[in-house]
Amino acid sequence: MTCVDRPSLLPPDPPSFGALLRTWRTRRKCSQLDVALDAGISQRHLSFLESGRARPSRDMVLLLGTALDVPLRERNLLLHAAGFAPIYQQRTLQDEDMKAVREVLALTLQHHEPYPAMVVNRQWDMLMCNAPAERFVALLGPPEEVWQRVDGSGRRNVMRMTFHPQGIQPRIRNWPQLASLLLNRLHHEAAADPTHQALHQLLDEIVQFPGVNAQWRKQAWLNGMPPPVFPMEYALGERTLKVFSMVSTFGTALDATAEELRVETFFPADDFARSFFLALAA
Repeated sequence: MTCVDRPSLLPPDPPSFGALLRTWRTRRKCSQLDVALDAGISQRHLSFLESGRARPSRDMVLLLGTALDVPLRERNLLLHAAGFAPIYQQRTLQDEDMKAVREVLALTLQHHEPYPAMVVNRQWDMLMCNAPAERFVALLGPPEEVWQRVDGSGRRNVMRMTFHPQGIQPRIRNWPQLASLLLNRLHHEAAADPTHQALHQLLDEIVQFPGVNAQWRKQAWLNGMPPPVFPMEYALGERTLKVFSMVSTFGTALDATAEELRVETFFPADDFARSFFLALAA
């Protein structure tokens, strides 16, 4: 009888806690000594945890997750690999338990009027926005039509809106500056969370858009640090609307969804921009 090798139908074994720990330490570009010092444990014990010669307690898993700044969703995976139940909830923003979060976000957006503001998730899909943000998109045409042509997925991704040649890209007068800064940010976010497939897919898609210089696709932050604000110069006929944005997060979130939420608020950079948004709201 001739034996024929057959592919295994069994699912691959999930990675061990030690393997996941070593992977996150490598991603953070930390030595064992670095992590051991941050966690307040011995380097020898950390080595034993990575090799599987020692088993972590639940508190040790949480301690190392904090030391390595692992996202909450992935900390749940670390807990599971170590034999413990996940502790960080993973709700949607529409869940009843998230009502208080939604109310706070809505109040924040309202208070920022007459300037645009929006809530986005980890991959920059817009989840909520205020009326000025809708009016700003309407400068390109009916908002539903604009979103459909730049993001057919229906997710209303603000990075697609920015980079798509039928979005706001043609209106941005300082496009090389803004595009390179945003791509740098996406590169850093993707590098910080290699398990987030949607973010990596978004980055892969955006760098293929017309108007994206090949040199920007792998560029690192100049001098290793991002600028404090992202300037944008938007063409309005012969005038230029100058705005910048700031991004805020929940600093003490204990829910995976809440941790990933970001509030992006736009501010006028000069008197003309200030007057423009006031007039747009009238």
